[in-house]
Amino acid sequence: MTILNYICIGIAAAAVFLAVIVILAYRNRVDRTMKSIETRIDAAIDGSFAQGGYDESVVSAVEAKLAQFLAVCSVSSNHLLAEKNKISALISDISHQTKTPIANILLYSELLGEYELPQEGSTCVKALSDQAEKLRFLIHSLIQSSRLETGIITVSPKRESVQKLLDTALEQAMPKAGSKGITVVKEHTSVHASFDLKWTAEAVYNILDNAIKYTESGGSISLKVIPYDLFCRIDITDTGMGIAEKEQSQIFLRFYRSPDVAEQEGIGIGLFLARDIIAAGGGYMKVSSRPGEGSTFSVFLPMEQ
Repeated sequence: MTILNYICIGIAAAAVFLAVIVILAYRNRVDRTMKSIETRIDAAIDGSFAQGGYDESVVSAVEAKLAQFLAVCSVSSNHLLAEKNKISALISDISHQTKTPIANILLYSELLGEYELPQEGSTCVKALSDQAEKLRFLIHSLIQSSRLETGIITVSPKRESVQKLLDTALEQAMPKAGSKGITVVKEHTSVHASFDLKWTAEAVYNILDNAIKYTESGGSISLKVIPYDLFCRIDITDTGMGIAEKEQSQIFLRFYRSPDVAEQEGIGIGLFLARDIIAAGGGYMKVSSRPGEGSTFSVFLPMEQ
């Protein structure tokens, strides 16, 4: 083998060695950059992101663009948080400023009702009391709905007794059902599921209140619990007027009221709020109904968290 061959082999070996060094260095640089990007993304997720300095390389330019994007996202997130805090303060102000005047109106109308008034006066006092109560319920429902939507109220599901849930909701609903002569039938159950007792009881009460509202005097409402592997199903069935199929997807919209019940009491927010509460806890609702044959509202609650 000639000296020239040795020289060529040496040059080739040196070239290969140099190429390996360059590749390893580049790979190490890319690894560092990817690690830096990963760190910045993690920082953005936990809210501790801070923009740093970069060099002029192509890889670093990608990192810099990502940092700019994360900075914009951080600003947007802070802006949304500020708006959320403003809404929270506004809701609290509305709740505080309206609670006392409405309570006073209800109190004064109750006091007036104790006097012997002419027929016209008694009618006006009753109308005043009814409208004040409707306003109280409307403001309460709107505030609860807004708090849920803005995250001010958080639904915290945990393992609870379904029987306790039904008893809590029925405790509120029974006086109104009794005043209309509506029979409420329920089964005893030992089933447990995952839900927030306070808020889910309010959701079930809203469904019961809706059933009582649109069931004629002397009708009935039944509650049935059916456990499945993943969900616990609660059926609330009434003998009311029923709901047309074309309206069944609309009754859960805020302020929706069927033209068939325009003359009856109600503001169209109870079912909307009930669905939001159930969904916030990982469950869902369904309705089955035919006009003139009553309705069944099914609430599905997760069996486990």
